[in-house]
Amino acid sequence: MTLAVLKSRALTGMTAPEVTVEVHLANGLPAFTIVGLPDTEVKESRDRVRAALQNAGFEFPARRITVNLAPADLPKESGRFDLPIALGILAASGQMPANALDEYEYAGELSLSGELRPIRGALAMTFAMQREGNTRRAFILPRANADEAALVGGAVVLPADSLLQVCAHFAAGNGEQRLQRHVAQVESMPASYPDLRDVKGQAHARRALEIAAAGGHSMLLIGPPGTGKSMLAARLPGILPPMTEEEALESAALQSLIGSFDAARWKTRPYRTPHHTASAVAMVGGSSSVRPGEISLAHRGVLFLDELPEFERRVLEVLREPLESGCITISRAARQARFPARFQLVAAMNPCPCGYAGQSSGRCRCSPDMISRYQGRISGPLLDRIDLQVEVGALDQEELLGPGVGEPSAIVAVRVRQAAARQMTRQGSLNEALAGAELDRLCQPDAAADKLLRGAMARLAWSARSYHRVLKVARTIADLGGLENVGAAQVAEAIQYRRAVRQT
Repeated sequence: MTLAVLKSRALTGMTAPEVTVEVHLANGLPAFTIVGLPDTEVKESRDRVRAALQNAGFEFPARRITVNLAPADLPKESGRFDLPIALGILAASGQMPANALDEYEYAGELSLSGELRPIRGALAMTFAMQREGNTRRAFILPRANADEAALVGGAVVLPADSLLQVCAHFAAGNGEQRLQRHVAQVESMPASYPDLRDVKGQAHARRALEIAAAGGHSMLLIGPPGTGKSMLAARLPGILPPMTEEEALESAALQSLIGSFDAARWKTRPYRTPHHTASAVAMVGGSSSVRPGEISLAHRGVLFLDELPEFERRVLEVLREPLESGCITISRAARQARFPARFQLVAAMNPCPCGYAGQSSGRCRCSPDMISRYQGRISGPLLDRIDLQVEVGALDQEELLGPGVGEPSAIVAVRVRQAAARQMTRQGSLNEALAGAELDRLCQPDAAADKLLRGAMARLAWSARSYHRVLKVARTIADLGGLENVGAAQVAEAIQYRRAVRQT
């Protein structure tokens, strides 16, 4: 037999399309050619595969070897094709049985000694197999990727340590040499988050944090340095509702795409804190291989942007669409990828360049023009998409030095979980995702609340988006109180949180 055909997978965003690896041996001068739009990493597999086969004790055929990765118009990257290429050469040259190759899919990078090294995107690949209904096939991959790949229910994952182990699996009967199915060794341990009890004072900001957690709302914290803005943001994941199995799989698959999956953090809400020097590509994703950015890595978790006005304007503007749609589509000349980005934005900023505007200490020396330019770095359309805009004032001496301990996260999380459960029972999503007729039906205010809303809308010159976001926040406040209808008290509290940065 001079032709062997095996199955593997590429990565295109969150999808993992099937790739057919065809290996053909022909007479002629010895050569090793890989076709099918391979990038540099895939082309380099020629040297890795040759050395791995020789060091594992196999004969490398002195013939004309052609490897085709189909479909030809799909870009192929990384070293995951090393294993199927090596097995294809062995099968085509008659050094291993080829009768059962189509019952498996393969992925793995080879070391020069023939050991299997971990790859990116193992979870995304088994996820794709399940969606396509290819459950009859088993997946052979490096042992280091076995835990994440086996998280997908129904996936048959056969981990191996080396090329020799994989070959022994095909050469053996039903003996001990056959690869054994792996069961994920990931336990749902209680996630460890910073506790809200560490935050002294700031009752107004703590209440806003609870509302944001209950309804999935975005939030902006405004205040001088040292008032606890970063502390509050870091404690938001600890009061969010527990992750469902589907949410945990989505989050883990995204971490797998960049090779940072950690089994110890299974079902732990992501908390991403990019520095203000981050580029737009780092934020939304991209590069030549189209990888997820910070907003996708924060999917089903929290994205915290500290010192918000210090970010480049174009970096902040790319957040506008994902905040509305919950996903991001990255288009490049040769390919397009779509990533989920249902993150909860929490941002923090100072009121002026020195940070002390409005303080009774009189430390601020910023002119009104300097303050206006500083706050003007955040565009109106972006502010319009932030549901809660909360002032975090400086603590007085008694609050700061007193023995007072705040309410712990465990107690707040119970209220948040109950409010979120009401929303999921009622509409199948958190209030932040409400839109259209569903928003009008579920957030309809009573007569007194409607009058209050109309007056605030006229006085503050709200856009339609601002009006709807206030309604959704009021609906969340009602859910936290266990109320069926949105009343004037809930609307009044929601209006308080719609505080513009720039006063006009």
